[in-house]
Amino acid sequence: MLRERVEKALDRIRPALQADGGDVSLVDIDEEKGIVKVQLQGACSGCPSAQITLVMGVEKAIMDEVPEVKQVLSV
Repeated sequence: MLRERVEKALDRIRPALQADGGDVSLVDIDEEKGIVKVQLQGACSGCPSAQITLVMGVEKAIMDEVPEVKQVLSV
Protein backbone atom coordinates (compact mmCIF):
# COMPACT_ATOMS: atom_id res chain seq x y z
CA MET A 1 0.00 0.00 0.00
CA LEU A 2 1.29 3.43 -0.97
CA ARG A 3 0.54 5.10 2.38
CA GLU A 4 2.53 2.47 4.28
CA ARG A 5 5.52 2.89 1.99
CA VAL A 6 5.44 6.68 2.35
CA GLU A 7 5.20 6.36 6.16
CA LYS A 8 8.18 3.98 6.09
CA ALA A 9 10.22 6.57 4.16
CA LEU A 10 9.22 9.28 6.64
CA ASP A 11 10.22 7.02 9.53
CA ARG A 12 13.71 6.78 8.01
CA ILE A 13 14.29 10.54 8.14
CA ARG A 14 12.20 11.37 11.22
CA PRO A 15 15.10 10.79 13.72
CA ALA A 16 17.22 13.46 11.99
CA LEU A 17 14.35 15.96 12.12
CA GLN A 18 13.60 15.12 15.75
CA ALA A 19 17.26 15.58 16.67
CA ASP A 20 16.86 19.24 15.62
CA GLY A 21 13.57 19.67 17.50
CA GLY A 22 11.31 19.10 14.51
CA ASP A 23 9.19 16.42 12.93
CA VAL A 24 7.13 15.67 9.86
CA SER A 25 3.63 14.25 9.48
CA LEU A 26 1.83 12.83 6.49
CA VAL A 27 -1.26 14.89 5.66
CA ASP A 28 -2.58 13.43 2.40
CA ILE A 29 -1.69 11.37 -0.66
CA ASP A 30 -3.18 11.88 -4.11
CA GLU A 31 -2.36 8.47 -5.55
CA GLU A 32 -3.72 9.37 -8.99
CA LYS A 33 -1.40 12.38 -9.40
CA GLY A 34 1.48 11.03 -7.30
CA ILE A 35 1.42 13.98 -4.88
CA VAL A 36 2.21 13.62 -1.20
CA LYS A 37 1.35 16.40 1.25
CA VAL A 38 3.32 16.65 4.47
CA GLN A 39 3.51 19.09 7.33
CA LEU A 40 6.79 20.08 8.92
CA GLN A 41 6.35 20.46 12.67
CA GLY A 42 8.15 21.82 15.69
CA ALA A 43 11.39 23.64 14.98
CA CYS A 44 11.13 22.64 11.30
CA SER A 45 7.94 24.63 10.74
CA GLY A 46 9.59 28.02 11.24
CA CYS A 47 13.12 27.20 10.19
CA PRO A 48 14.68 29.26 7.39
CA SER A 49 16.04 26.01 5.94
CA ALA A 50 12.62 24.31 5.90
CA GLN A 51 12.36 24.37 2.08
CA ILE A 52 15.78 22.75 1.76
CA THR A 53 14.82 20.14 4.36
CA LEU A 54 11.61 19.46 2.45
CA VAL A 55 13.28 19.00 -0.94
CA MET A 56 16.64 17.47 -0.04
CA GLY A 57 15.46 15.41 2.91
CA VAL A 58 11.77 14.61 2.94
CA GLU A 59 11.07 14.60 -0.81
CA LYS A 60 14.24 12.67 -1.66
CA ALA A 61 13.55 10.01 1.00
CA ILE A 62 9.97 9.53 -0.16
CA MET A 63 10.79 9.46 -3.87
CA ASP A 64 13.68 7.02 -3.32
CA GLU A 65 11.38 4.66 -1.44
CA VAL A 66 8.22 5.22 -3.51
CA PRO A 67 9.01 5.97 -7.18
CA GLU A 68 5.32 6.52 -7.99
CA VAL A 69 5.45 9.78 -6.04
CA LYS A 70 6.07 12.70 -8.39
CA GLN A 71 5.91 15.62 -5.96
CA VAL A 72 6.01 16.33 -2.22
CA LEU A 73 4.31 19.47 -0.96
CA SER A 74 4.42 21.13 2.43
CA VAL A 75 1.03 22.27 3.69
